[in-house]
Amino acid sequence: MADRTYLAVDLGAESGRVMAGHFDGSRISVQQFHRFSNGPVRLGNTLRWNLVGLWSEIQNGLREAASRIGSSAVSVGVDTWGVDFVLMNRHDELLGQPWNYRDTRTEGMLQKAFQRVPKSEIFAQTGLQFMQINSLYQLLAMCERDPELVALAERFLMIPDFFHWCLCGSRVVEFTNASTTQMLNATTRTWASDMLRKFNVPVSMFPEVVNPGTQLGTLRKDVADFTGLGRLNVVAPATHDTGAAVAAIPTANTGRADWAYISSGTWSLMGVEVQDAILTENALRRNVTNEGGIDGTYRLLKNIMGLWLVQRCRLSFEQRGKNLDYATLTQMATDAPAFRSLVDPDRPEFLSPSDMPDAIADECRRTGQPVPETEGQFIRCALESLAFKYRMVLSWLEELTSVPVSVIHIVGGGTQNHLLNQFTADACGRPVFTGPVEATALGNVLIQARAAGDLSSLAEIREVVRRSESITEYTPQHQNAWNEAWGRFQKICER
Repeated sequence: MADRTYLAVDLGAESGRVMAGHFDGSRISVQQFHRFSNGPVRLGNTLRWNLVGLWSEIQNGLREAASRIGSSAVSVGVDTWGVDFVLMNRHDELLGQPWNYRDTRTEGMLQKAFQRVPKSEIFAQTGLQFMQINSLYQLLAMCERDPELVALAERFLMIPDFFHWCLCGSRVVEFTNASTTQMLNATTRTWASDMLRKFNVPVSMFPEVVNPGTQLGTLRKDVADFTGLGRLNVVAPATHDTGAAVAAIPTANTGRADWAYISSGTWSLMGVEVQDAILTENALRRNVTNEGGIDGTYRLLKNIMGLWLVQRCRLSFEQRGKNLDYATLTQMATDAPAFRSLVDPDRPEFLSPSDMPDAIADECRRTGQPVPETEGQFIRCALESLAFKYRMVLSWLEELTSVPVSVIHIVGGGTQNHLLNQFTADACGRPVFTGPVEATALGNVLIQARAAGDLSSLAEIREVVRRSESITEYTPQHQNAWNEAWGRFQKICER
């Protein structure tokens, strides 16, 4: 077949990119046209997203794409992080400044929600882990804080769905991102309307939920004219970036739960791929989540705080006058003593601290451990703690599926942290395969390729990735030392 090009808009919590996937029928390669920064904006003591600014950057990126490839692309699709959303009125106006999930307004909202609907009922309906950042608690906070805005809402859209509206006017929510809201019924795969009514949430604003690969329309004329792309098709990929990344994992065992993945970045999302949501009491006790995947699969996973700890440590070091890049910090961590200090990465104190090293130091004091004294010790504490948390979550996943995991795949930007990759193999006692780095963009464009008829299945998508990407293997080392420190980490997590 002739080469075909698909465009991906990939938005993360720190940056966004406009990419192209060039597919020759056998191999896929990605090309970056435009990269831009992203992040929370402080506004009146709140945290928001600058969606209008992001939309401007997306258009500029698509215009650059057209200047390089002309109007030859087949389609375009957007993926982003999960949980955040916009409300729009009957004139398609945004109702308020879009919130960032790390804003503190959701503190205490879980307890308020459980007073109205029991925790067990929420999980039985949605199968989602309980985190204050979930869309449900954000929306309840908005109902409490700004009820007049919610009353005007005609349409609820997740962030990627909003950008699809910007591109082509579609007003639907794609399944993989809808499943991050804790408002989607995990069995029927439609909105949990009965539960939402118990919260007095107006259910009429929730639109149709569509599957990955759905054709959404063509570019609006003004977007087509500005970018030079013509009336390009707009296709919903897996709009949740983790869903797209997992679609691009180069496993040959699609349909089996004997491999685990970690989508490694600001967050670490660790899980296995299952055919149906697991809604057992044990799943509730472990506070795992069932997020939607490709071909009706579910990603049974756990959100782990991830490289956010390292990112925020680096920012604090910079504010203290030490501008250290990630490679330097990783080398400093390599040289630091092993297992000196450990923390549970998922402590709420680490979600949005004003100073991450201070938060880590406070937690070490609380648990009676030596406080890190150097930049390398802080980073080593974060990386070893993450690796041990992966081991803990891996044991839960095997317990819930009754399937032993033989290998761990790591994809995403975190694959570039070779020390964490090795620590993961060491802590978990499993071989670790890393790559591709651009798993999210690859998943995005390959799902579009399947929608166009160039591919036929999820297994075929992964076969293309295996043919196209270099994969690195890490084998477990220093098992005795890691096993000795494991018991200490478990006790720390219980305190």
